[in-house]
This record gives sequence, structure tokens and C-alpha cells, in this order.
Amino acid sequence: MVKQQRGGSGKDRPVYMISVAAELAGVHPQTLRIYERKMLIQPSRSPGGTRLYSEADIERLRLIQRLTQEEGINLAGVMRIIELEIEKERLAARLAEAEALATDAERRLAREIQEFRQSMRAEIVHVPRGGIVRRGER
Repeated sequence: MVKQQRGGSGKDRPVYMISVAAELAGVHPQTLRIYERKMLIQPSRSPGGTRLYSEADIERLRLIQRLTQEEGINLAGVMRIIELEIEKERLAARLAEAEALATDAERRLAREIQEFRQSMRAEIVHVPRGGIVRRGER
């Protein structure tokens, strides 16, 4: 099953009826119904039950067409490719989050090291060899 994220604005806003979506993607409306049954695409539905496709759906349909027609990949292969693309995007987001956390940790550690070094400067007293230091003298 290939899941899509839905939103209400931009490329994810469902606006195209099945006939328009099919024409924009260069496929027959029945093909869209087949893709929906195979869970390759999940159009939104109007309150009356009409399928509504977004610009993101049209892009996905074009990708499916390119993979099946030009690359010769079957629908099961297309489904797997789309699943892997979604997983790749999810992992890229997690990596970016981990990198941001690591950067914050590095900054915090550098600050703590600097504070520790400054606090140690006040505690360390240089005593030349053979010198005597009396309490209270520095």
C-alpha cells in the first residue's frame, strides 16, 4: 500500500475530476480507477463521492506512466519504487533532524568546555620552580 500525504493547499489541494486528471496525465479514466484499486494513487473525494485529484496526484500519475511505459516496470515494481521514495524522504527528514540535534549538542559542548576552561584559569596559579606561595597570595 502506497500512502500519500494530504493537505488542503498547494500541490496537494484536490481540484481535478477524473476526466481532467486522466487527460493531464495522458491516461484513460479507467486506468486511474485501476491505479486506485491497486493503491498506487488515492484521490480525495468530494462530499458527493466524486474523485478529486491534486497536482501532486497528477505528478504521481505521470511518474507511473513513465515507469510503466518507458521503463517497462510492472505495477508491483512501480508500487515498490514509490514506497522506497517515500521511505527515502522520511529518512532524509530524520537525518536532517539528527544533524540539527548533533550541531546543537556540539555547540553546547563547546560552550561548556569554554566555560570550564575559564573557570579553571581562575583556580590555577603558576608557581615558578622553587618558589614559595603563601596562603592568600597569588
